[in-house]
Amino acid sequence: MRGIRLTITALSAVLVTAPAVASSLLDYVGQCVPFARAASGIQLFGDAWTWWAQAAGRYRRGEMPKAGAVLVFARTSRLPLGHVAVISQVVDSRVAMVTHANWSRMNGERGHAEQDVTLTDVSRDNDWSVVKVWFRDNAGLGGSVFPTYGFIYGQPVGDRAVAKVRPARELTGRHPDYVGALIDAYR
Repeated sequence: MRGIRLTITALSAVLVTAPAVASSLLDYVGQCVPFARAASGIQLFGDAWTWWAQAAGRYRRGEMPKAGAVLVFARTSRLPLGHVAVISQVVDSRVAMVTHANWSRMNGERGHAEQDVTLTDVSRDNDWSVVKVWFRDNAGLGGSVFPTYGFIYGQPVGDRAVAKVRPARELTGRHPDYVGALIDAYR
């Protein structure tokens, strides 16, 4: 009986920490936090907007996008829990692509994963503190701007560091549309 209880406890831990995925990370349907954790390998929990403070002293943070880094969106009236998205490609100094979940409606519902979505830095100082995100519902770059805290990189800080975190292989497509991302951003 103890072995069965231990197995159920271990299974529960897996279900809580990793999104339920059929055959691909991109088949995920759910919240952005478990998706970002699975896609980036960064082990933070709780509402998306809390990740920035949680990462202090645990993971390196900064204001420049890098593939595999998690961008943390601030809490706003439109995003009461914030949002997290994983950088899949850096296109230029003001355009990147993200892979994230629970942003656009797909097939009439939220929660689906989207790969290589255009993200544009619209901050005055080119520090990625304010961004626009491609929004499938509008079939274009969203008109809203979203404040962000910055990027959490998959490099643990200090002596507690284990190994560099490895993002998922499916973070970006085989042939990301760099030209399309630039057109989205600058039209």
